Amino acid sequence: MQGTVDGFSYGLVTPLVAYLMACLGGALGLRCTTRSMLVTRSWRPGWLALGSAAIGSGIWTMHFIAMMGFSVQETPIRYDRPLTFASLGVAIVMVGIGIFIVGYRGASGTALFTGGTITGLGVASMHYLGMAGMRLNGKLEYNTLTVAASVVIAVAAATAALWAAGQVRGFLWSVGASLVMGLAVSGMHYTGMAALSVHLHGAGPAPAGDSPATLLAPLMIGPLAFLLLAGVVVMFDPLMVMGKPDWSHVEQKPGIPAHPVHPVRPAGRGYVPGPRSRHHDRFRTPQNR
Repeated sequence: MQGTVDGFSYGLVTPLVAYLMACLGGALGLRCTTRSMLVTRSWRPGWLALGSAAIGSGIWTMHFIAMMGFSVQETPIRYDRPLTFASLGVAIVMVGIGIFIVGYRGASGTALFTGGTITGLGVASMHYLGMAGMRLNGKLEYNTLTVAASVVIAVAAATAALWAAGQVRGFLWSVGASLVMGLAVSGMHYTGMAALSVHLHGAGPAPAGDSPATLLAPLMIGPLAFLLLAGVVVMFDPLMVMGKPDWSHVEQKPGIPAHPVHPVRPAGRGYVPGPRSRHHDRFRTPQNR
C-alpha cells in the first residue's frame, strides 16, 4: 500500500521560511569566504571555518524547517536523534572541505570544480542522511533519475556560489549570490522530496523516535543562535560589508618601503628639471620638497 505524501502541510509557510534560512546561511558564509581572501594567512582559517559553519547550519536548518511541513497521512513520523545530529555534522564538515579548498587555492579552475563538487555532495548527503533518520510504518523509496537530478542541482549551486564568493565585488554581489544559492538549495530539497515514495507496512505500533515537535524545534535553536552570532560578526566588520581589501597583509620588511620611492635629485645651481623630473616632482611628499 502506498502512502499519501504531503510536503506542504502548512501551505507556503514552511517553504518560504526554509528559503529565507538558506539565504541567510549562504549570505553569511559567502561573506566570510570573501573576507578570508582579503586577510593574512593566519586569520584565514578562522574566517573559512566560520563560513563553513554558517552555510552548513543554514542548509541544515532550511532542510528541517521544510520537513516540519512534511507528512504521510496514514502513519505518524518520528526522527532518529543520532542520525539527525549526524546530518548537521556532515553538512558542516563537507561544506568546510570545499570552502577551504577554494579559500586557499582560489575560486577558479580545478580548485573551484573540486570545492564545488565536494560542497554540493555535502548538501546532498545532509539531505538524504536526514531523510534516513525518519521513522515511520513504511519504507522509503526513491526514483533514481530524480535523485541524480537533485545531486546535480546541489553541485551546480555550490560551484556557482563559491565562484561568486571569489569575485569579491562587494556586499550586493554576495546578497545576489546568496539569493540564488538559497533558491538552488531549496530546489535541490524539493527535487529530492519529489523522488520520494512511501510504501506502508500496514497497521502496526507507533514507530520509535522523537516527534518533529519535540526534536526538530528545540534542535534548531542552536543553529539559529549561531547564525545570529555570525550575523553580528558580519555587521561589525566594515570590510566585509563594503567588500574593500584589508591592506594589513602588506609585507613590510626592514629597509624595504611598502611603496616604490623614486629618487629625487636635489635642485642645485645649474640644474634644470626636465620633463621626467617635473613629472616625478608632482608625486614628491611635502617632507621631501
